[in-house]
Amino acid sequence: MSEAASAREWTEVVPFGDLPVRAAARYPDADAVIFPDRRHTYASLNEAAVRSARSLAGLGLGPGDHLGILMPNCMDYIEVMLGAAMLGAWVVPINARYKEHELAYVIENADLKLLITSDLIDEHVDFVELLHRCLPGLAEAPDPAALSLPGAPKLQSVVLLGEASPAGMLDRAAFDAAAEGVTADHVHLLRSRVRLRDVAMMMYTSGTTADPKGCPLTHEALVRTSVNACGDRFRLTAEDRFWDPLPLFHMSAILPLIGCMDSGAAYITLTHFNANLGISQLRDERATVCFSTFPPITTALLNHPEWDPAAFSRIRLMNNVAPPDALRRIHAALPTAQHTNAYGLTECGGVACFSHPDDPPEKRPVTSGRPLPGIELQIRDPETGGPVDEPNTRGEIWMRGYCVFEGYYKDPVKNAECFDAEGWFNTGDLGALDEDGRVSFMGRVKDMLKVGGENVAALEIESYLQTHPAVNIAQVVGVPDDRYDEVPAAFVELVPGAEIAPDDLIDHCRGRIASFKVPRHVRFVAPGDWPMSATKVQKYRLRDQIVAELDG
Repeated sequence: MSEAASAREWTEVVPFGDLPVRAAARYPDADAVIFPDRRHTYASLNEAAVRSARSLAGLGLGPGDHLGILMPNCMDYIEVMLGAAMLGAWVVPINARYKEHELAYVIENADLKLLITSDLIDEHVDFVELLHRCLPGLAEAPDPAALSLPGAPKLQSVVLLGEASPAGMLDRAAFDAAAEGVTADHVHLLRSRVRLRDVAMMMYTSGTTADPKGCPLTHEALVRTSVNACGDRFRLTAEDRFWDPLPLFHMSAILPLIGCMDSGAAYITLTHFNANLGISQLRDERATVCFSTFPPITTALLNHPEWDPAAFSRIRLMNNVAPPDALRRIHAALPTAQHTNAYGLTECGGVACFSHPDDPPEKRPVTSGRPLPGIELQIRDPETGGPVDEPNTRGEIWMRGYCVFEGYYKDPVKNAECFDAEGWFNTGDLGALDEDGRVSFMGRVKDMLKVGGENVAALEIESYLQTHPAVNIAQVVGVPDDRYDEVPAAFVELVPGAEIAPDDLIDHCRGRIASFKVPRHVRFVAPGDWPMSATKVQKYRLRDQIVAELDG
């Protein structure tokens, strides 16, 4: 079937908070969300979302207010997220790997009114302890319903949904009681007022500055992107069962969840990925889509002793983002499935391109497919700024369309740098378009690393290393890694007279910045020995140096 014949002739887009209501009407008894120990039908998911919306409204959350969610994957996360969307509030998913500095920054920068967390221990992180450390005065707050914290002046309450009742936080009983003064009719009245171009969610992404940047995304950017991907590229139906192990603070979980609600498919996930449980879910829940996406997860599955392509022949589609050789190995491990590749970034709705079912097999490992319907993608010459007309010629990737975010939150200077007068956004990535319009990602113009699917600005790591009193200059580069694609390596010039071991600098970072940002390698550089251009350190020479050393 040709692409033109198979593409949808229209896309039905509704606000994010309308999705569970519509799905409950269309597929009330179908599986909606499945965790290993709990599940919702679409009818019960909608009821739970409305109940959460009533509680949030009872605590003072309303249209345009900002709600932070700091949790591992759990049913509460999904219920609260949908409930906030019904009210017209901004949902701010917070990376559960953030440490004290990063978390404190995001809570203040995002202007959170409410923050929802959990007493589930996420990969050995105790969120209660972490929040007490990064929000001075929280534990001693006299009224947890009316906080007044110097580090987060707009934060009214922190709510813990779990078994505990920590100091300074509202517990589950208080959250549930807040719903008593708000009717479901009031929730639906607010839901009816939400516009497609209102902001639905603000994701934080690492940029070229020392701190993450908020990226507000509209309801249309979230929903239209997901519906186009899941309809036009995945051809998702109510018969599908979509396994996605990725964290709900990541667009690779939120967009598939939206696509499942739109099509009536079942969304299958888990709190923490491990290969044993992943294999069990894929098998026992009869998954038809495996959205493992990133090499650390996919290789853990493929190397599992119970992985058997014949046993998983029900899987009709598998998504992965990795270098071409790695993708070829993955495709060979499940030859009966359609394999998709993707290109995207948070600023452009999470994803802009996916492979198409009609793409030739040889194109799937080396391109990320064409842009989704309605998205414009252009390659520009980095020197002249003009469009590149020749196919397969590298340049900067620029994008325009409904998917593009509303500009970095509270950063007009950065926005002026990234947008042109016609609304095109400079992604900061390098790529090329083939003769049929498929995009290939070729690296980052910005000084970025991609560690196991997480975007990391080198400057974030450099800035933290330079908080150590022995460090004068730090420069971070990415080096290839079989498991994580890239890992950070740090080159450090010490303060004159200082002495410190490489492992001590790594320990300085461990437990204080997210684990994926901790340098795996540290090398020392003597003053005056940096490879320099006229004014800047030539990082590519540092990278070549350590790659040659590690390969040797």
